Amino acid sequence: MVVEHLSSSINLKNALQELGVDGGGVSILESKGKIHLVSIKDLHVGAANILKQDALSIGADLAVPKGTVIASQPRVNALLIANERQLRELVQKEKVQPFGLKLLSQELERFCRLHIPQKIEVMGIINANEDSFYAHSRFKENEAITKIVEMIGHGADIIDIGGVSSRPGSICISEEEELSRVRPIIDALYHEKIGDTVRLSLDSYAPGVVAYALERGFTIINDITGLANDEVARLCGEYNATAVIMHAQGITPDTMHVSSTYPSVLHDVELFFQERLEKADKFGISNVILDCGIGFGKRLEDNLALITHQKHFLTFGKPLLVGASRKSMINGVSPSPSEDRLGGTLAIHLKAIEEGASIVRVHDVKEHVQAIALWKALRG
Repeated sequence: MVVEHLSSSINLKNALQELGVDGGGVSILESKGKIHLVSIKDLHVGAANILKQDALSIGADLAVPKGTVIASQPRVNALLIANERQLRELVQKEKVQPFGLKLLSQELERFCRLHIPQKIEVMGIINANEDSFYAHSRFKENEAITKIVEMIGHGADIIDIGGVSSRPGSICISEEEELSRVRPIIDALYHEKIGDTVRLSLDSYAPGVVAYALERGFTIINDITGLANDEVARLCGEYNATAVIMHAQGITPDTMHVSSTYPSVLHDVELFFQERLEKADKFGISNVILDCGIGFGKRLEDNLALITHQKHFLTFGKPLLVGASRKSMINGVSPSPSEDRLGGTLAIHLKAIEEGASIVRVHDVKEHVQAIALWKALRG
């Protein structure tokens, strides 16, 4: 007899199939191996006691504060611990319960439909400006094309080109100046038909620049203002472009980095996404990518929470993008200049992928492609 303790991060479905478990059994057993940890805040104490008993009755559990059973406080926070099968059962039980549990069941049901993406894409960063925070990402015209070809050779799936720095303290420029910076690169990519081999993304929220890029084969608009401008939204809908909706507090670089205190950063970002997805739908934008905006007006603890809990945003059914490449949040944990933050970048992005992100926006394409390949192999 040989007994081995396996990692909970293995591909359980593959392991079950290798054992020869029948199809129905694979589905049942896989659901038992998928654990949900659901934080529930401001819950009626009566609801907490009912939910705990219902959870225990199906083998799940609800962690609650001391004194909940005697209702020492009218409202409490709780942590639900359940596997996929148990969560589905609990959703059905709570649909007929009082104290707001029917509404809670609707919220819990969203987590029963989470789909972890299998394809991971790498988005390479090209900055056509002089003041982006990482100097080695700045390129002009021919240099940019050479770097783009190199990134494609290293395995980039998307190339993201921007003419305006969004670093803290950066200076806003005119739309005309922005276009003058990116036009030569856009024209060269169009002439060389680079868009036939890789998807092209424009990092901009200026309508005139967006229109110019879309007319010349760009298919993604990476809007750090989250479609704040109606004309940008209209253009995305008209050209059937994919819109990257990023969360930030402000709508210009000089206001985006003003730190805020969030009662719940996950909830605040979720509400923002809900609002902007409704706007995207009104403008006929069918393809959307969500970006929680690492580093934009968020404290270190907020950034860490957003990376760690990417799964929360999978409930929208949209691809999730994370862009933490060489950002200052790394400095908050391990002090270092941007030139020395590749290791921290890889750690953040691999964690984000593990939690459900499917696109990483990076300065270092080759290293990320290699790291992701190894990560996949380790996960089976």
